[in-house]
Amino acid sequence: MKLETEVDQHVSTSHDVVLRARNVTVEYGGEMPTRAVRNVSIDLRRGEILGIAGESGCGKSTLAFALTRLLRPPATMVGGTVEFLPSSGGAPIDLMALGPRELRAFRWSKISMVFQAAMNSLNPVTSLRRQFSDMFLAHDPSMTSDECEQRSCELLEMVGIKSERLNGFAFELSGGMRQRVGIAMALALRPEVVIMDEPTTALDVVVQRDILEEIFGIREQLGFSIIFITHDLPMLVEVSDRLAIMYAGEIVETAPSTLIGDDPAHPYTMGLQNSCPDLRGERAPLVGIPGSPPDLRFRIKGCSFAPRCAFAFAPCHEVHPLLTTPMGSVRGVVDAGNPSLVKIRPSSVDRLAVDEWRVACHLHDALPSEAEMSHDSEEVAVTGVERS
Repeated sequence: MKLETEVDQHVSTSHDVVLRARNVTVEYGGEMPTRAVRNVSIDLRRGEILGIAGESGCGKSTLAFALTRLLRPPATMVGGTVEFLPSSGGAPIDLMALGPRELRAFRWSKISMVFQAAMNSLNPVTSLRRQFSDMFLAHDPSMTSDECEQRSCELLEMVGIKSERLNGFAFELSGGMRQRVGIAMALALRPEVVIMDEPTTALDVVVQRDILEEIFGIREQLGFSIIFITHDLPMLVEVSDRLAIMYAGEIVETAPSTLIGDDPAHPYTMGLQNSCPDLRGERAPLVGIPGSPPDLRFRIKGCSFAPRCAFAFAPCHEVHPLLTTPMGSVRGVVDAGNPSLVKIRPSSVDRLAVDEWRVACHLHDALPSEAEMSHDSEEVAVTGVERS
């Protein structure tokens, strides 16, 4: 009952969406063009944290750059739309239709980004004061030097850095402090959306936790929405409201974080979970996902994850699965004595009652048999799935 209540709180309505992307497709040009993002659609709601997780190379960062129109050649957005819906009301803003001057005014004032390379995102030969001032004046030339100074000090204090550091240079700061400065700059113009592309990846776990607490504390104060991108699925389950799992340039599963954390539907999501230790549960062997992601220069027939999936059966290699509401699920359980053995057991969640769950998998309606349902403790080993 508690689970159903939590799900109801995340039901989407048209007026609470701040960023809407539909069928975003990004291609890297060359002799053999690579389609790195393929028909991705997402909604970001006001005040929420949307987590995007997946292996390296799955298209997370490319999607982030597409949403902010920061793609650089040879990357090109060859399809799709991105709309920003202002909190003040009015017509949605089509980011694809903005000219260079309009786009310059839009970025950082409406949507900003914290980049992945914390150690390299700041200019090493320019003081922090100059970098803050350049940013303010680029977006609001009417600001005086005193106003720039005051706002810069406020931002540094907000992320836990003394304002005296404004006279310093990036090379005088630790990695965690540089990342905090990057976050401060992203919040400088009070945007409604902040995209964070693995902002804590290069930092140790203690500093990561401190920065995350600061980020979410500031979000509570200012009320902006966050798209948080990382490969660390357990961390995203803890901090995000909803999750989108990416694989081979596509979203393969999306749902409220608590549901994916408790009982993922897609075998790839299961694999990500099994690859990370559970810091709060019982000790269990870690099992990586076998194989490698597909080469996106070539057309993918069927499910892109099928060659690596222990549950794959004939249709997986022939028919591309679409994101649909799962009617049931399989759940991967790795046998400690035989890591290659994957078992199926009944799902612990009634997915018929879940409106927001979407999964791109032909197994989504693979309900257990009546015999299996009557023996919850019994797990039946399988090497494939038979369909009538």
